[in-house]
Amino acid sequence: MDKLKRVLSGRDTEEPSGLAEVIDAISLGWGTRGKGFIACFALECLFSLLGSCLLWVPKKWLLLFAVFYTLGNIASIGSTLFLMGPMKQLKRMFDPTRLIATVVMLLYLILTLCSAFWWHKEGLALLFCILQFFALAWYSIFFILYARDAVKKCSVCLS
Repeated sequence: MDKLKRVLSGRDTEEPSGLAEVIDAISLGWGTRGKGFIACFALECLFSLLGSCLLWVPKKWLLLFAVFYTLGNIASIGSTLFLMGPMKQLKRMFDPTRLIATVVMLLYLILTLCSAFWWHKEGLALLFCILQFFALAWYSIFFILYARDAVKKCSVCLS
């Protein structure tokens, strides 16, 4: 009788699989997603503010700025994970049209941290921060509808 009710009400005609039940059990509600987004966004703002304030600390200012700037960008990406969900975000990030922008952005995030922690090269960390900014801007453009096409048309008009 329950199966007939599900069919008549427009629900799935098959019993939900074990995987579907697990996914439903661990998926976040919109309230929780909103709280996660706000928390990551607040961390992003805090890290960016800390990085800017640490520019005035003598000796290690550049390395501290690079680390906190990168942590802010990671928190920014984390905030969108809460809005879209992790699997949907990863699928969109590694979509063939966004693959190059994603790889370049992640590469500069990693290289900035490597230059700060392992190589101890301040100038290189600053260079990677600048490149990280442009890579993150290009990565973000790929998520806005028609923005990529508009940027390409503007670059053609300027040349």
